[in-house]
Amino acid sequence: MRNKNILALICALGLTTFTSSAQNLWPEVTKEMKPWTRWWWMGSAVDKQNLERELQLMNQVGFGGVEITPIYGAKGFEKSYINFLSDKWLYMLKVTTEQSEKLGMGVDMNLGTGWPFGGSFVTNEYAATKFFLDEIDLQKGAKLTFPLKVSDKKQTYSKLQALRAFKGNGEEINLDQYLNSTSGEWIASENVKVIALFTGRTRQQVKRAAPGGEGMTVDHLGNASAKFYFDHFAHIFNGKHLNVRSFFNDSYEVYGANWTDSFLSEFERIKGYKLQDHLLDFSGKGTDLDRQARIKTDYREVISYCLQNNFLVPFTKFTNDHNALSRNQAHGSPGNLIDLYASTDIAECETFGSSFFNIPGLRRDKEDVRNVDPDPMMFKFATSATHLSGKKYTTSETFTWLTEHFKTALSQAKPEVEQLFLAGVNHVFYHGTTYTPNDVSFPGWLFYASTNFVTNNSFWDHLPGLNSYVTRVQSVMQSGVADNEILVYWPVYDVWQDTTSAFKTLSVHHVDEWLHPSSFYKQSVRLQRQGYSFDFISDAFIAKTKVQNKQLVTSEKANPYKVIYVPSTKYFSVQTFKNLLRLASDGATVIFESLPNDVEGYQNHEARRRELADQVALLKLKSDVAHQYTKYGKGKIYVTTDVQTALETEQIFAERLVRAGINFTRRVVGTEVYYYLVNHSKRNVDQKVTLNNVRKYYSLLDPQTGKVYNLPQQEGHIRLQIPSGYAWIVLASDEKKVEKDYNYIEILEEVNSFSQPWKLTFIKGGPQLPKAETLSKLSYWTALNKADMNKFSGIGVYETSIDLTKKEGKSYLLKLGAVGESARVIINGKDAGIVWSHPYHIEVSDFLQSGKNTVRIEVANLMANRMRDLDARKVNWKNYHEINFVNINYKPFDASQWKIMDSGLNGPIQLFSF
Repeated sequence: MRNKNILALICALGLTTFTSSAQNLWPEVTKEMKPWTRWWWMGSAVDKQNLERELQLMNQVGFGGVEITPIYGAKGFEKSYINFLSDKWLYMLKVTTEQSEKLGMGVDMNLGTGWPFGGSFVTNEYAATKFFLDEIDLQKGAKLTFPLKVSDKKQTYSKLQALRAFKGNGEEINLDQYLNSTSGEWIASENVKVIALFTGRTRQQVKRAAPGGEGMTVDHLGNASAKFYFDHFAHIFNGKHLNVRSFFNDSYEVYGANWTDSFLSEFERIKGYKLQDHLLDFSGKGTDLDRQARIKTDYREVISYCLQNNFLVPFTKFTNDHNALSRNQAHGSPGNLIDLYASTDIAECETFGSSFFNIPGLRRDKEDVRNVDPDPMMFKFATSATHLSGKKYTTSETFTWLTEHFKTALSQAKPEVEQLFLAGVNHVFYHGTTYTPNDVSFPGWLFYASTNFVTNNSFWDHLPGLNSYVTRVQSVMQSGVADNEILVYWPVYDVWQDTTSAFKTLSVHHVDEWLHPSSFYKQSVRLQRQGYSFDFISDAFIAKTKVQNKQLVTSEKANPYKVIYVPSTKYFSVQTFKNLLRLASDGATVIFESLPNDVEGYQNHEARRRELADQVALLKLKSDVAHQYTKYGKGKIYVTTDVQTALETEQIFAERLVRAGINFTRRVVGTEVYYYLVNHSKRNVDQKVTLNNVRKYYSLLDPQTGKVYNLPQQEGHIRLQIPSGYAWIVLASDEKKVEKDYNYIEILEEVNSFSQPWKLTFIKGGPQLPKAETLSKLSYWTALNKADMNKFSGIGVYETSIDLTKKEGKSYLLKLGAVGESARVIINGKDAGIVWSHPYHIEVSDFLQSGKNTVRIEVANLMANRMRDLDARKVNWKNYHEINFVNINYKPFDASQWKIMDSGLNGPIQLFSF
């Protein structure tokens, strides 16, 4: 049967270089096309020899660069610690950049240690700031005595910003004349509630700080504090050629920092009224809930403005002034994520936890994954910002807490990184690699939330399999521009307008609260499932968008879009609605799920609501008609809940290949289009499809192997034959790129050849190499239940021989069956490739010969069994100054009670011809 046979599709995984036949079709590889890794310097206890050694090892397995993030250190190595930004530390940075340049690698650098930005030089004046709304109930005749002190006794740097008393009927008494009073009193003439607005400091220290980087977190919302922070680095860097590609800012985890000392004046300038005149509503004590929500919306919008314009824009200017780029994670920020991501040169998202994929055989043990469900739609806020801006890279912190320590296989990493690519990410950073001196015993230095892409990991020798795959995909994803048809408006005011606590962060861990309930999210998911490609757009980007040839152009270097879609929203900006009408008038197509009828915010909202109604009335649409459209200027405006019909009316069609269970994304390079296709479904896909981008020729670029083929077509149809867990890249072109046709599998014929015993030996790993065995029946080495094998992590070698009559014109496919966890296949002394993910198959035609063939399979397991043994023997390898080491649930780590993980090769191994 075809679906059964397709499972055997060619899967020669892990070649570290592109094959010669592919040289003219794969984009030329740059260092950015390779995966990079976050490189933790523990205690910054680094030295020249080990820096150069680790960079060489990372280069050998296919890393293109590192991001240096100094953190806390290991105990017992304090004499080797180097203070952050000291002359010696800067020398080690120079060693790193010089060695990286020799190797063709790049270097990024955290502009701080640990996270978030801060340090010992940050004084109270510039530290992260918060507000306090102290309430004091006074009876008639009671006194307020000045100076008034904030209720938080831990505050040593606070200031009274506003003071109001409220009578029982809500009438306000302005007491701001007492703000600077150092003596005196005020007597209540009746029963009142006094609300005092103080500013103070969060007192947050830099988390996981490295030596020399300890201290208070800087105020990210203030212009003066940001300037102070960047000026500190500018002074140290002055006159130095750093050769750093970009400076990095981690996810917004500035806890409780909801204010800056100049906020009230910023608020009044931007919103046109004084926030301090509405303390009752701001504190949540007013009776008008609508007014409360509107005032808090304005507060949240100004917070977003401050973060963007006082911190991120200056951050980018600082980096550019030092011949570098700015790289920023905006998620978790209290602001409009699209605009914040777009404010730096490189937007970076983050994967956290493990996703479920319905790929047969893919291991996902419930005890080894966090209780989170990553949502790929979250990645699109970052990729959208990149695409709207016409910038090149969207990066990602990748594989954070993917599984429990030491239990992550390369096969589990593949679909996770594929979700990023499908969302438009094109430059991944692994999380991550910990610097370890060569003389530190196994397992070396480790970071507590990492997937541990470290040289001591037993999968290290097979890491080129994953890295080569990532490189090939990124080489395409960094070419040209994203090809998305639709702009989907993100109604941030619907997120902001509520009566909860004033400060609201938009984090990856709470999407069920601020993202999932919205029509925006539901319609985006529906569009994606239907086969449409889209980016999110904000109010600010709508304001900058122009129309050319009836297409929407968001920036000079961005790929034009065909339509803008506005899901149902409750609160809408009048100016944004006017901008949408302008776009329609200039020739664009705008589709509303429903027309807006209310405005955001507080200032003049009644007048703005009337103005919005007047603008809506210009369309002359009927209120009782479900699906309608009108011409408007040179363009059209639809109002309909059936967006797909509206799109098809405009000749914008979904990609039908999604009906086969294929996920996709597209890139345009000139007149050519790359399709990245991934099968994450449980079944194998063997089906003819017609792509939306019809061309004369189609080429298959196999990102797993690097091989390229011509894909024959019939009347525009091409045949996809993609096993579950596999990916294709299809290039649609009017020029024939390669002569050799792809050899589809029609019938598999098993060659019953594996009848000889297997020799099992161990060549690398520990704690010691087990003795060799001869196996009459293939099995995991852990199935032999021998003590030395049960605690071994490393590489075991299975060897046998087969006799074969090789048939002319036939191809041969080797199925490895159950593998724990990755394998390098060597046939007749020649390296056939690394098999590291599902399906565990490899095409071996070029390596077989008639007669006797030697088959050698080098299998790497994971670190888990060896770590289990260390903890069972109570070896003290967890020896760090901070957080020490925790498991996936942030409890003290202990592997001693783990079950032994299956390791080795269980088969059945089968050879097929086709």
